[in-house]
Amino acid sequence: MDTQSIVILDFGSQYTQLIARRIREQNVFSAVLPCTASLEEIQSYGPIGIILSGGPSSVFDADAPPADARVLELGLPVLGICYGLQFITHTLGGKVLPADKREYGHAEVDILDATTPLFAGLPASIHVWMSHGDSAQELPAGFHRTAQTAHALAGIANPDKKIWAVQFHPEVHHTPLGPQLIRNFVFGICGAKGDWTPAHFIETTVAAIREKVGSGHVICGLSGGVDSSVAAVLVHKAIGSQLTCVFVNNGVLRKNEFTQVTKNLRDKLGLNLVPVDASERFLRELAGVTDPETKRKAIGREFIAVFDDEAKRIEQESGSVDWLVQGTLYPDVIESSSVRGPSQTIKSHHNVGGLPEKMKMKLIEPLRDLFKDEVRRIGRDLGMPEEILGRQPFPGPGLAVRILGEVTAERVAILQEADEIVVSEIKAAGLYGQIWQSFAVLLPVRSVGVMGDQRTYANTCAIRAVHSEDGMTADWVPLPYEVLKRMSSRIVNEVRGINRVVYDITSKPPGTIEWE
Repeated sequence: MDTQSIVILDFGSQYTQLIARRIREQNVFSAVLPCTASLEEIQSYGPIGIILSGGPSSVFDADAPPADARVLELGLPVLGICYGLQFITHTLGGKVLPADKREYGHAEVDILDATTPLFAGLPASIHVWMSHGDSAQELPAGFHRTAQTAHALAGIANPDKKIWAVQFHPEVHHTPLGPQLIRNFVFGICGAKGDWTPAHFIETTVAAIREKVGSGHVICGLSGGVDSSVAAVLVHKAIGSQLTCVFVNNGVLRKNEFTQVTKNLRDKLGLNLVPVDASERFLRELAGVTDPETKRKAIGREFIAVFDDEAKRIEQESGSVDWLVQGTLYPDVIESSSVRGPSQTIKSHHNVGGLPEKMKMKLIEPLRDLFKDEVRRIGRDLGMPEEILGRQPFPGPGLAVRILGEVTAERVAILQEADEIVVSEIKAAGLYGQIWQSFAVLLPVRSVGVMGDQRTYANTCAIRAVHSEDGMTADWVPLPYEVLKRMSSRIVNEVRGINRVVYDITSKPPGTIEWE
């Protein structure tokens, strides 16, 4: 690829995505690959530097995550972080042992070698965040100590090999001067230009799409959300009338969404849009299904079936349709496939986890390497209206993953009404733009209540509101009591079938943002 990049090899750290974000904040592209990535895959990104992440394992464990040791011999600058330092030490002939004292949390690091370019501009002592139980006891030949805590080695370097490493985590906000250290590596050591901007991304992506598609025809599955809308506008900018967008009513959209989104996409984005009401066929596929993964994959399969049907119709009018556009984002990829080497798949996303193995159309996923906030910046550079870009994320499988248990038309209607109340009250309180996501969930739990002096036995609704940067982690929002009170009162009074409302105060991790 032509874009300068920093490749991050992930050994399973919970902070790996933060490394990527800190680099991208400097207008430099970064890609996270599993530590098991082949040398060929690593080099395909044309890296100007490589970062080895932290991880939960010990290098001397029998099941320690493997990596190709040749990454240390490419002649590219390498930065090891925490486990990355231990991997470098162990691989190149040093010795790593359990530390006398485990370091976790805040620590003070003394810089021993002020000439180390990694520490350029930093004071002689810095506050950092530690998280390790092992320590490098003997260094490989050619390496020297660059930093130290009161208890353990904190930094090493071999300038001749272009290898630097630290035992602490510069990517977390608990290391205040961490961004400066990362900038020193990216710019001072790797020589990055810092030219990966929205304008540059748009220019290169549009050119790549034109080259890939040629004179072919493309179909885009639109959900009306930010991701698919930006993806559609990007592809439309590249190939114009060769793109046909299909907006499918899958039976699990929000209240009045099919009509409203159809109007917005046509009138405000000028897209060639075909609305398809396939609600009945989706609900038939979901009948009797309660397992979350089965739901997601069933919806993914049905989406492709609908697109195949529409592609056949378009083929009769315009010729062969060979490509399908999806608004897949980086968090979708990470959570759907075990990108992190030793980490586990969290859940399938219909964009990436629910597609059949054999599909007639080939995929175009122009946003696959981006986080949500980056997608919004791209959308603004494309001139898209804030009304569309400011929408809170909505899952591809729609309300199906907010209805725990079986999805039926009746249960969809109940949740649509409750969700509409939650969103309207959030907007009325002026909180919509400040919250990552806010929505209602219909639980498969019934409880006894009393309304109008009569006994009721009805459903429970959960309200969920979270703050997040990119969906990878999230904190629950302490909504004002008055807002919660209005939501609860309106839901139990206005939505027939719900007599109890609860509020979800779980962060991610340990929970996920969606309930399924």
